[in-house]
Amino acid sequence: MNDDRRLQKAFCNAPRLPLSNHSKYVLISDCHRGCGNSNDNFLKNQHLYFAALEYYYKQGYTYIELGDGDELWENRSMEPIIEAHRHVFDLLAKFYREKRLYLLYGNHDIVKKSPRKAKQWFAKEFPGITFYSGIILKDREHQKDIYLTHGHQTDFLNSNLWRISRFLVRYVWGPAERLGFLDPTSAAKNNKRKRRAEEKLTDWARKKEHILITGHTHRPMIGTVDAPYCNTGSCVHPSCITCIEIRRRCMTLVKWSVDVKADRSLYVRREVLADSICIREYIV
Repeated sequence: MNDDRRLQKAFCNAPRLPLSNHSKYVLISDCHRGCGNSNDNFLKNQHLYFAALEYYYKQGYTYIELGDGDELWENRSMEPIIEAHRHVFDLLAKFYREKRLYLLYGNHDIVKKSPRKAKQWFAKEFPGITFYSGIILKDREHQKDIYLTHGHQTDFLNSNLWRISRFLVRYVWGPAERLGFLDPTSAAKNNKRKRRAEEKLTDWARKKEHILITGHTHRPMIGTVDAPYCNTGSCVHPSCITCIEIRRRCMTLVKWSVDVKADRSLYVRREVLADSICIREYIV
């Protein structure tokens, strides 16, 4: 199965959520929540993430996580991850009870697609939840929908051969990373693989004439009319998290980081990285 078919398959039977002037969605990807040890890349930004999550909850946003929310290549179970980040999962559970939570799986948490695993791990926090490979935001007025998926489908090693990749991360590149070596198979850590993945995703969006939003590469971006591909970035940047807000049919790339006030006190700052671009601008 080639890249195009794997991407197309991600949207077979995908849920369709309404996209209108009243819609408020926040798209976050690649949290890589771990179990709180030295390998937990989410740990350094957990307070930024929680502050952002509280903001979006209070502002009435629906939260959509585009995969790799939890690091299940380095960890075998969700129990220690949930325990390490209990406050995060409690807040996500509030979104879920109000029907404002949708979760996709990526390559690092692909095991969540199993209904048995989903029930085993999330019966308390998200009873009855389904993890999706893709979601479509359906705009009935302008007929320009937004397609959401993780983005690993362009990488044969991280999609079809994910068990081999998981083995390498768990037993080879994970330990090597602690010694300063970067995983050459990762699109997020290898610039050549990152560019190749972005080119394939952009090409698919252009050919299908869809707006496509993914994670996976960890590089945040907002697309153009000629290249309608966007990326949320990740929650494991060195000193910030990034996401995409969708409100009034417009997409805004946002960064959350720690800043300093004039009185030298610290606060969590929301910063717009790119001017909002509205869906109608993609209609040609």
